[in-house]
Amino acid sequence: MWQSLRPIKGILIYTAIIFWASLAYFMYAYSVYPVIEEKETFMAEIGEGFGNAALVILIFIYFCTFLKLMLGEGKLAKRLLPDCLPPMNSSFLNQLLVVLNRTHVFVGIAAISVILLHIALIGFSRYTHILFFPAALILVVWQGLFGLFLTWRYSPAELKQFSYLVHAQFFTGIAIGIFALFGHILIDD
Repeated sequence: MWQSLRPIKGILIYTAIIFWASLAYFMYAYSVYPVIEEKETFMAEIGEGFGNAALVILIFIYFCTFLKLMLGEGKLAKRLLPDCLPPMNSSFLNQLLVVLNRTHVFVGIAAISVILLHIALIGFSRYTHILFFPAALILVVWQGLFGLFLTWRYSPAELKQFSYLVHAQFFTGIAIGIFALFGHILIDD
């Protein structure tokens, strides 16, 4: 079993570090910051709907990455699982992956837009003192900018290569997920 975890050891260690550091900060923030009264406004309710939509869109985006790993496709799968043969060979899953790859740019734009709408409608300024939210916002904008550089035809080749390395990895997605989870638990308590 340990042999099979060796290729993903770095991601697991990174995830554990982010999780435990976030948990420590969560406990600190929970004990230090006063409880913020939730404003039940019409705009905040719409913002919550956008938050749910953003979660669904992000699951869709990361499902594509999961499917690539499952099928052994792409550079990430080759880096993480170099000695592993793809456990599945399904024409349906391969066709689904083609559709997901073609729509990734549009779904990514939708994800950034919906997340930013969620943040704006909820009232981001009320939560800026909780570090999870500014960090998650910075990472979302980071992903969006480097995704834009990948699709923009006037990007220099060096910038496209750097953008691919920065955009196409698990690290920001893991951090966004953990920060958003702990941040929402903190304010929804």
